[in-house]
Amino acid sequence: MDIGFIGLGLMGRPMVLNLRKAGFAVNVWARREASLAPVVEAGARALGSAAQVAAASEVVISCVADAPDVAQVALGPGGVAEGAGEGLVYVDMSTIAPAAARDIAAQLAARGVRMLDAPVSGGEVGAIAGTLTIMVGGEQAAFDKALPALQAIGKTINLVGDAGAGQVAKACNQILTGVGVAAVAEALNFAHKSGVDPARVREALLGGFAYSRILENHGQRMLDRNFQPGFKAWMHQKDMRIVMEEAHRLGLALPSAAVTAQMFNALVGSGLGEEDSISMLKLLETMSGGEA
Repeated sequence: MDIGFIGLGLMGRPMVLNLRKAGFAVNVWARREASLAPVVEAGARALGSAAQVAAASEVVISCVADAPDVAQVALGPGGVAEGAGEGLVYVDMSTIAPAAARDIAAQLAARGVRMLDAPVSGGEVGAIAGTLTIMVGGEQAAFDKALPALQAIGKTINLVGDAGAGQVAKACNQILTGVGVAAVAEALNFAHKSGVDPARVREALLGGFAYSRILENHGQRMLDRNFQPGFKAWMHQKDMRIVMEEAHRLGLALPSAAVTAQMFNALVGSGLGEEDSISMLKLLETMSGGEA
């Protein structure tokens, strides 16, 4: 099966490499020609537009920044819909608003293209290892067709519901991870400011009900002061914006998410947007008059 892939950034590039390792023929297009080199070296075929990728593929996957980018790739001039053949499945792995995913899916359906919204969790580490969690919205038949390709990219893959359901699940994921990162950063900063070794505090907490993957993985990275991006702070800020916009649309109270969204606003506003979201620790240290 020929797979198309559009968007060769921090997450997209390793996804393509894993598709090639799994033996798929992969057609790629990217706005920045420099990003093509690593995947072309691995055997992917570079084409001149998203439409050309669609014409040469049975399943097209995109992983771009936000809803306007998805709409442009899918529906714009030279986009996926323009080149789509009969039976094409378009899988968008970006994180966008559920309403935007539903709207794009409906427009594509009118042009004969079945869409899955399939955002991921696991960051760059998961993309490289091929262990991403993939949350999917869309039709069962489209999901079944795309599943072999998704299995080359991720480990936990669930069809959550109809169009937009994958993005709802991802929003829930970002609430939990965003609040979790802020909580771990607060706890470690509190331990440090109290004159107790944060590493020993973390070790003690890992054995109790406070255990989480965020405390285990991101907590260690905070202790190591490893702020190199696996998931950039500005991206988590964008995701929390989506959460709060959906909450506003639905009339929901999300108090913990709202505070965390403001913390990410402050984090990006302080110039740390290109660092990992765990730079939340730096922000709290600065607010507390400590190391940054």
